[in-house]
Amino acid sequence: MSQKREYNIIVFTENVMGILSRVVGVITRRHHNIESVNASKSSIPGIHKIIIVINISEERVEKVVKQIDKQIDVLKTFYYSNDEIVYQEIALYKVPSSGFYESEESEKLLRKHNARILSIEPEYIVIEKTGYQAETESLLEDLRPIGVYEFVRSGRVAICKAMEQLNTYLSSIEKLAK
Repeated sequence: MSQKREYNIIVFTENVMGILSRVVGVITRRHHNIESVNASKSSIPGIHKIIIVINISEERVEKVVKQIDKQIDVLKTFYYSNDEIVYQEIALYKVPSSGFYESEESEKLLRKHNARILSIEPEYIVIEKTGYQAETESLLEDLRPIGVYEFVRSGRVAICKAMEQLNTYLSSIEKLAK
């Protein structure tokens, strides 16, 4: 059996109620843990894109992709390794205003992590950081001495480096139908 590694499963679907639950169910029924999930519309009107990050062997990810493809309302599913995609995550941090103002290192910390302030309130400041998971975690650790009221990170947002395969796939189906 091949070694586990991180894969990005990208599922193109119609925008119907319950599709995300069914796609996630295919993975969880096989006892695989999902590291990240994100759903949004795609570049093609009426088609949505679900991005799921999972640590699994290539043989298993191939089987999972085939099972997802069998779902009604799923147009096509692809999987990619991290080097085949461009990806980012966004993180928000709520930190106490007092601790932030009292620290002379606050500005240096934001510059070091290329983060920005989104909101300044009397009790707290909201900071935003876009980057890889390790980068958002690093800022979290650096903010801990100041104090962190809340922390949230999005699911992975990704685009494959190759030209979008769904367009090619849909074009081939149209040609076969004619």
